[in-house]
Amino acid sequence: MSNNTVWRLLRHNISAGQIAGYALASFVGLAIVLTAIQFYRDVSSVWNDDDSFISKDYLILSKRVEGVSGLFGRSSASAGDTRFSEQDIADIASRPWVRKVGRFSSASFNVYAKVELGGSSMGSALFLESIPDEFFDVTPKEWTYEPGRSSYVPVILSKDYLSLYNFGFATSRGMPQVSEEVIGMVPLKLSLSGNGRQEWVDARIVGFSSRLNTIAVPEEFMQWANKEFSETPAEAPSRLIVMLDRPGDPQVESYLEEHGYETAGDRADNGKAAFFLSVVTTVVIGVGLIISILAFFILMLSIYLLLQKNRTKIHDLMQLGYSPAQVSRHYHLIVIAVNAGVLLTAMAVMLAASAWWSAPLRALGSEPESAWLTVGTGIGLMLLITLGNLAAITRTIRRSFYA
Repeated sequence: MSNNTVWRLLRHNISAGQIAGYALASFVGLAIVLTAIQFYRDVSSVWNDDDSFISKDYLILSKRVEGVSGLFGRSSASAGDTRFSEQDIADIASRPWVRKVGRFSSASFNVYAKVELGGSSMGSALFLESIPDEFFDVTPKEWTYEPGRSSYVPVILSKDYLSLYNFGFATSRGMPQVSEEVIGMVPLKLSLSGNGRQEWVDARIVGFSSRLNTIAVPEEFMQWANKEFSETPAEAPSRLIVMLDRPGDPQVESYLEEHGYETAGDRADNGKAAFFLSVVTTVVIGVGLIISILAFFILMLSIYLLLQKNRTKIHDLMQLGYSPAQVSRHYHLIVIAVNAGVLLTAMAVMLAASAWWSAPLRALGSEPESAWLTVGTGIGLMLLITLGNLAAITRTIRRSFYA
């Protein structure tokens, strides 16, 4: 008896409706999973941009100032110390939602900045801070300093400060507005004084930060300058930068409120947006996986019922010398063909959806991610489902043969 004869014998009890039901359920589940994964990857490219409204990875912490802290000396006893102790820092670093903690080091000496242009000059007292390089959102190649060897001190400025100058100070005083490129070419001189010493050093603005609201210099410069010009020992930091492991986690807000810590800007709220989006995407992917699992069991139930209907025919084939592998091969081909069609259709839906939302993402200044990783995920999932289908079919037919 040929394979075609075996197929004609077995196909009579195959229900097209049951196969269509499995294909539809499997398609819906896989399409939801792939579309959710691609959406998450595309939107992640938006929140990884530090200018994004849902950028989320960092918090800048300070203690809440109450009363008249520091007005009558180092700090008012009634107001409490606004610096972070080693115990405070260790406690923050131990939280499950914290990846790393960095300290802001402040200049413990006097800093005066002067700009000379066209024979005129203007100057102002400044504050300087430094943090570990890994916490910067910009990494200029000039960001280094060696005392006695470097020709200038590189400075990173907050973008907010440049905006305040251009759209606040300059417009009201009739002064020229400047771009980031132009201000980077303006020569600066810094007067460092304290501990009975005074020294002028050249400086240059080499970058602008969206993350940090400060005037930052390299840690190497800050350590050298504090050692040379500070009249007091190094003090505990008054600000910390925290790299989050779970942005938007509700535990973050409750912890900050409990300890009286404040965050700079609205990054805590931005983190909530990212966390909410992550949760929603996870739920959607979970729903898709549940539908796919249900579709798997629908197929198994359909095959079980089909084999029960063909029980007598299967026994007859066994008597004629056919093996379980020869009989199961026909059902394997059905499953492989249906699953391949489901996979191709689900990937088409995912690609169409990605093309639909790519225009709004580009309007936000973000380029959608490549779909190859999502396609690979879909192929992997469908391969696992298909292997599970084939193994279950083979096992069921073997039981029918030898029952």
